[in-house]
Amino acid sequence: MQHALTIPPYGGLADPAALVEMAIAAERAGWDAVFLWDHVLRRPTDPQETADPWVAMAAMAVATERVRLGPMVTPITRRRPIKLARECTTLDHLSGGRLTLGLGLGVDTTRELSAFGEVVDARERGARLDEGAELLTRLWSGEGVDFHGEHFIADRVTALPRPVQRPRIPMWFAARGSARKPVLRAARYDGLYPIEVNETDLRAMLDLVAQERGTLDGFDVIARPTEELSYRLLEDLGVTWAITGPTPGDPTAFEMAETSPVDVFGTDG
Repeated sequence: MQHALTIPPYGGLADPAALVEMAIAAERAGWDAVFLWDHVLRRPTDPQETADPWVAMAAMAVATERVRLGPMVTPITRRRPIKLARECTTLDHLSGGRLTLGLGLGVDTTRELSAFGEVVDARERGARLDEGAELLTRLWSGEGVDFHGEHFIADRVTALPRPVQRPRIPMWFAARGSARKPVLRAARYDGLYPIEVNETDLRAMLDLVAQERGTLDGFDVIARPTEELSYRLLEDLGVTWAITGPTPGDPTAFEMAETSPVDVFGTDG
């Protein structure tokens, strides 16, 4: 199992220099990935200072050599696919092929959609996510794209250069609870990020992915160990990545980055 640190870039960690130092420390401590939250507004009880994760990841990419980087997760619904495609390709080149793109519907718990007139309806956000993900893969192909969807358009365009990674930048999709559609979406791509699930939910998700793909081989599943879902149980179920990280404003965030994941997860690796 590989180990990922997820960092909320808020409060003191809205300073991009601090995020770079955390990425360097995490790489030195043996973490396999450093991911950033991607939100534009926070809860009133959280620190309000917010860094742009994409600019920060560029700086982190230059300062590190081994750890994977990426947003966990970004909602396509508030992005333009061509802009996101260019950002991903540029970051993939800058990092030497270390980008993993986490994608999801997005949430409006902090009004980060409704406050800016973005789409709130979950069904429409799901449709936009499906279209946007397909369009991203086409744009990354380096071939001519003529895409006319319900939500997005790319009219006879070619986006070059291609990303470093082949056949594409890995795409992981978030899913919650017992919903099937997000899991089926993830099964079409490269990975699943179950959020706030119990053992029953997780087992059902993995069974559904295996049913759709025929196997879990070559498919990443990233999950957070909990009291119910222990590290060893996740490993036994076929989870490939364990993820953890500080909460917004946690003063021990840097200490976690400096700590070996073996010690954080309480495992011998």
